[in-house]
Amino acid sequence: MNATATFIEDIGRNTLDAGRALHNLLTFAVRILLRLFARKSYNSASRTVFIHQFYFTAVQILPLFLFVAVIFGSLVNGMTFQVIKNLGLTDYLGRLLMGFVVTEIAPFVTVLLIALRSSSAINTEIAVMKVNHELSTLESFRIDLIDYLFVPRILNGMLSMVLLSSLFAMVVLAIGLLVSSLIFGTSVDAYMSTLLTSTSLADLLIVLFKCATFGFFITLIPIRRGLSASQELTSIPIAVLNGMVMVFIAIMVIEVLSSIIRFI
Repeated sequence: MNATATFIEDIGRNTLDAGRALHNLLTFAVRILLRLFARKSYNSASRTVFIHQFYFTAVQILPLFLFVAVIFGSLVNGMTFQVIKNLGLTDYLGRLLMGFVVTEIAPFVTVLLIALRSSSAINTEIAVMKVNHELSTLESFRIDLIDYLFVPRILNGMLSMVLLSSLFAMVVLAIGLLVSSLIFGTSVDAYMSTLLTSTSLADLLIVLFKCATFGFFITLIPIRRGLSASQELTSIPIAVLNGMVMVFIAIMVIEVLSSIIRFI
């Protein structure tokens, strides 16, 4: 009986803790969103931070990113086109490329690469600044942490997600043109016509919004978890681990919700 009561208490306590954490995260997200649309947030210092973050997130990763896009695009297009040819489903080629590769695969692979590289770095950076009292030092000089540290990083995450996901999609579609010409003998005009007729404005808007949402939360969550670190060095890896777990949960939730919205 006591074991059962303890188990139920643990479930209730964990549920309350998760609810409070979600509430705090969403409250923090609202504060950041309001600052994203505030003109005063974009001063010379924040612009400098944004440029540095964008270079680290979207430029330095390009060699690895393009390599992954080419390998992934070659594998997916090669297998998919062969299956389409064997089943005689060539009429569905455009729908498959635009409805699956562009709207689902490109954002998902992109967000995983950015999360593994940049989210963990941001989480560690903020946690280290918290432990080393750098955040409190900035506040003592009346420097707004949201404008100077948080908004540039989150804006960079959103923009990098949109741009890199678009680049990934273009690389995969370009490889698709090559594979299609080899397997089906498709011309460039016919390939482009197939893509355009299979493109839905609603799907493009949804994927752009999904990319921006991905970028927002894979930078917001690491910042929030970094701020939760205590003054001890041992709290840094714990904050980073918890932050990355929450990042991947957020990725799954956003992916599921976007799929539901698309098919409603």
